[in-house]
Amino acid sequence: MRARTKRLWGVGAVAVVLIAAVALAAVALRQHADLFYTPGLIADKGLPDQGKRVRVGGWVQTGSLTYGDAADMTFLIEDSSGETVEVSYTGIAPDLFREGEGVVATGSFDTDGNFEAESILAKHDENYEPRELKRAGQPTS
Repeated sequence: MRARTKRLWGVGAVAVVLIAAVALAAVALRQHADLFYTPGLIADKGLPDQGKRVRVGGWVQTGSLTYGDAADMTFLIEDSSGETVEVSYTGIAPDLFREGEGVVATGSFDTDGNFEAESILAKHDENYEPRELKRAGQPTS
């Protein structure tokens, strides 16, 4: 084989491997990418497809948190638009989860338009101080 032919085969092989890697990454990201919605966005654009895994974020509305049997809970997520999304969750909530605080719930909408969360992430600002230190009265700085 001439050097020119060898180079052509090498470039072709690299191109095939590169295309395969990009295709594999696209398939993997499509399966694990969760779209992020706020209550205002849901009110504007409508509910996502039933059963599609999405994330809903905002603040836990004060006075909306209710506990059911065992580890069941329901609460409302609100944002600055004034819209709310009802969320039901079964499991142990994170330590930082409480009313008035930020939350991101991952799950899907059911046929009635209620959001059934699989997991909950509690958000906090940069001024977070653990409850143990607040009770002890110790300065954190």
